[in-house]
Amino acid sequence: MKRFFTLFVASLLYFTFTATAQEEEKKEDALSIGGAVRFNIHDKSWNNDATDPQFTWDTWRLNVDATVSEIDLSFEYRFYPVDNAHFLHHGWLGYAFGDDVYMKLGASQVPFGITKYASHSWWFQIPYYVGLEDDYDMGIKFDYTGIENLTINVAYFHQPEPQGAPNYAGRYSYDITPSATASLKETNQFNVRAALDVTENIEIGASGQIGNNYNSVLDENETSIALAGHTVADIGNFNFKGEYIYYNYGAKNDAGIDLDKVQMGAYGYNYNVAAEATMYVAGLAYSIDVDWGPISNIQPYIDYSRMEKAAQGYEATEHLVPGMLITAGSVYTYVDYAMGKNNAWLGQWTNGLAEGVADDDWNARFNINIGYYF
Repeated sequence: MKRFFTLFVASLLYFTFTATAQEEEKKEDALSIGGAVRFNIHDKSWNNDATDPQFTWDTWRLNVDATVSEIDLSFEYRFYPVDNAHFLHHGWLGYAFGDDVYMKLGASQVPFGITKYASHSWWFQIPYYVGLEDDYDMGIKFDYTGIENLTINVAYFHQPEPQGAPNYAGRYSYDITPSATASLKETNQFNVRAALDVTENIEIGASGQIGNNYNSVLDENETSIALAGHTVADIGNFNFKGEYIYYNYGAKNDAGIDLDKVQMGAYGYNYNVAAEATMYVAGLAYSIDVDWGPISNIQPYIDYSRMEKAAQGYEATEHLVPGMLITAGSVYTYVDYAMGKNNAWLGQWTNGLAEGVADDDWNARFNINIGYYF
């Protein structure tokens, strides 16, 4: 796989350089500094806390984007006061090899499935919570656009994004984390993604991912794979996102026994996830332009995803989020009523995404997230 990746990238760069026959206009040096502050109001159906609903400081973040000598920099660091966590979201150096090939070196988004998000709501879809939506890892990525209406992404990620605080699970996107019985770490991951614009408003695509889950006690690797097919369509004011995903996170515990579930973590927290599963994702949104003072757009939506696990006796996970996004200048407000069965962030924390609970009830969280971006 490494030899194939090296030959592919070398060929890509060769054809890019030979196809660029004339001197291109150089990019000007630039620097932009920004960020965001977000607040949350929520009320949980499974929480008997008399202080609900609660108002919390969700996030603040710092963004830096720059260009010097035609080399780009993009960096984002996030702080989550409620979780006592802070970590890198992304940080990469970019360089354009002609018009058709762009390289990112560092912590960048993994090219898999629908990018940037497979969701419309603040809550993402189930793939995010198992590391397969808006995931970031450390490595090198090439985006190729030299074929009309087709984008090809090829990437190699040596490891997950750098650890933040308070522990190994201090990170933005979900990765396998070491547990008391399984000393695991993701490594040597390869990704290929192709997205075709069938029409100006319809995209279809396919993705493949293969890597290793390394056990440091056994000093052995197990193969991890994921496959996806997706479509994104804009029809009038409607936007539809649909996706199918299969994954198998092959892994062994420290005693050499194959695992039906692995520990994953982000935001400083860990929970268990089925080692093999199939997921179905669908979301529909409708954009409405308005002129109500500072409010310029309202986008109602409904997102649904389902996770069916391969291990015998493991219960399915469901995720349903009706809501709306309200845009007012630089202020974006998500109003969601998130519902879930056997869902880690919706009432079944430790094993909801693993074995789950038979005949689990729908748990719900009413959530308003208000973000000011600058």
